[in-house]
Formats: sequence, structure tokens, C-alpha cells
Amino acid sequence: MHFPKLQRLPELDALRGLFLVWMTLTHLPTRFSDFVNQPIGFVSSAEGFVFLSALLIGRLYIRKAMEDPAGVRAHMWKRSLKLYAYHMFLLAFAFTVAASWAVHAHRAAITNLLNFYLHHPGPAVLGSVFLIYCPPLFDILPMYVLFLFLTPLFLSAAIRAGWKMVLAASGLIWLLAQFGLRDLVHNGVVHITHLQIPLQETGAFNLFAWQAVWIVGLWLGSHSAHHDVPLNRVPKWGIAVSALICAFFIVVRYGWMGPHLDENAMAWALDKWRIGPLRVANLVSFTIMVYWLRQYLVPVVAREPFLTLGKASLQVFCAHLFFVFAGLALLYGEMAQLHGATAAGLLVVTFVCLFLVAANDVRRNRARRAARGGGSGPPPPGNSASSAEPGRLREPAQLTQ
Repeated sequence: MHFPKLQRLPELDALRGLFLVWMTLTHLPTRFSDFVNQPIGFVSSAEGFVFLSALLIGRLYIRKAMEDPAGVRAHMWKRSLKLYAYHMFLLAFAFTVAASWAVHAHRAAITNLLNFYLHHPGPAVLGSVFLIYCPPLFDILPMYVLFLFLTPLFLSAAIRAGWKMVLAASGLIWLLAQFGLRDLVHNGVVHITHLQIPLQETGAFNLFAWQAVWIVGLWLGSHSAHHDVPLNRVPKWGIAVSALICAFFIVVRYGWMGPHLDENAMAWALDKWRIGPLRVANLVSFTIMVYWLRQYLVPVVAREPFLTLGKASLQVFCAHLFFVFAGLALLYGEMAQLHGATAAGLLVVTFVCLFLVAANDVRRNRARRAARGGGSGPPPPGNSASSAEPGRLREPAQLTQ
């Protein structure tokens, strides 16, 4: 099958940058977190970040997975190992510097985050090495590492059996996740490893539900690689229904329809960590609306600092956790948020430093590509999309299903 030359889509980088800014504002202990926590219905920055990362990986690597599956597998696993090292470094910082400060300075915010580690350091350290123990704020990166590690298998299955089979299997796993699959697997892991780590300490994200976000991202990305975006086939009435669904969930989010039809009344179906069924409806309709409005949104989003932040998204994500812990370290007593000059200073320092981290990473990558004479392989999944040379490949018919 003919794959056209991939056009650079800076708006995808910018969207990831926007989601990173959104995520950072949500995590920093300031009043801004109240305003940016799911402001447009039941859609969060985490879903957007995971989905866009998978979309870019699918877009960049589907062709390579057909030409050189062993090469893609080696590249993805190497990249996963690098991100795993990032995660271990961040946890080492949390378990030493942050934990010591929390204990000696009596900082309840950090103590609560690391409560299991402070009471059971041995199982916590060993469990974190195996990505079983994931304290709050440290549970997105392990999920990303695992999904990235499994991506060559997902792409290979799509090439061999077709995306319909992969999507059906993903949907089945998501369905089982709604009815306790995670609990069963956790009990099995505890029995095998003898690590008595409670389920709530393994991270807030239900991986068996969130894999569906990743798989759908890969599916859309791989189709966009040959300019066949399924969202183009949504009829006008589907767009109208999506707009109504989005409006409905915004109304529910702010409780404008009373206590019998608000977030608490539909908590199970809107659950973020299991991607409840109503949340799926909100996410799908939101994605359709963003795609339909893209000609109006791109000029607003595709600008700095979002472009640079998105090009170094994983480095920025790791760096933002440091500043979140710095903010939590400034809290004392019963204080839940920073206010005034302290909050403003934290915000300014955080975003200036995050931009410098991103700009430095983009500069290094540009110099590395220049030294290679432009490079021939695809960029790592943490970086922006680049062009690929056109060519003709033999592709199973099922891949386009």
C-alpha cells in the first residue's frame, strides 16, 4: 500500500503542550487547580496527553512496523527503558529528599502522598521497581512505559489481524475493567510476588480501562499516516449529537440540573480512573468536536509556548513533578493551597523552567539530527512528528479496517 509523505503537524505538538500546561496547573497546589479541573465536561488533561501520544506513535511507526518490526520493537523497548529510568530517578528523589523534608518539616501534603513508603519502605521500594507501587503523581509515567513497551505487539496484531480485531479485544478488556478485572489481577500479583501492597497504592489509573485510550490513539494515528482519518466519516447528524452530548456533560459537571443529575449521582459511570461508560461518551463526542472545529482551534493553539513544550513532552512531564513537589513542600499546617505572591512566584518559576527544559531538549535533538545529516529513522515518541519518505509497501487488507 502507498503511504503518502507525512506532513508535519505542529498542531499535534501544540495540543500536547497545551495538555501539559493544563496538567501542571491542575497538579500545582494553587487556586488555579480549582478552575482547570475538568472545566469543559468530564475530560481531563491526562486523557488528552495519553491519547495524543499514542496517536503520534501510531502515525509515525505503523509503516516502520510493517517494514522492520524487529527494529521498531528494539526502538520502543529502548525508549521504554529510558522512560523507566526517568521514573526511577523521580522516585529516588521522592523517597529521599522529599520524604526527609516531609518528616522533619512536618509537611502533611507530602507525607500523605508517600504514606505507604514511610510506613513500609522495603515493600514500597521493591514494588516500585516492578511498577507495582505507584504513589499519587507517580502513576502516569509507569502506565506510559507499559503501553509503550507493548505498542510493537499492538501494531503487529493490527497488521496481522486488522484493527477491528484489536479494537474489539481492547473494548472487551475495557468492559471487564468495569467489573473488577483489576482486582483479580492485583490479587494474583500479590500472591505471586508476596508483596503486600494494597490496591489503592498501585496507582489511581486502571490500566485495563486506560489501554482503550491508547489503542484508539494508535488506531487513529495509523490511519492518518495514509490520510484516512475515520473522523472524516462522521456524518453531520453525528456532529450535532456530539455537540449536544458535550453540552449535556458540561451542564452535569457544574450541577446546573440539580443534585439528582450531577457528578455525584453518576459517579460510577463518569469515573475517571476506570473510564466509565458515560465518560467514554463524553470523550468520544469531545474528540469529534475538536476535530470538526480544528480549523478554528489550530490558529489559537499552534503557537508558543505550546509548540516547544509539546516537542519535549515527556521531559516536561517529568520536570513538572519536581515543581509540584516544591509547591507541596511549601504547604504547612492545614493549608491546602498556596496563595498570593507565593503562588504567583511558583507559577512563574515553574513555567519558565519547563519552557527552558523543553527548549534545551529541542535544541539538542535538532543538533543531533544535523550531525546525522537529517537522520533516516523516525523520531522518538516523545518528540514531534517529522516527515517520512513515500514508498510502496505490501499491506494486509485488514490493516485499513
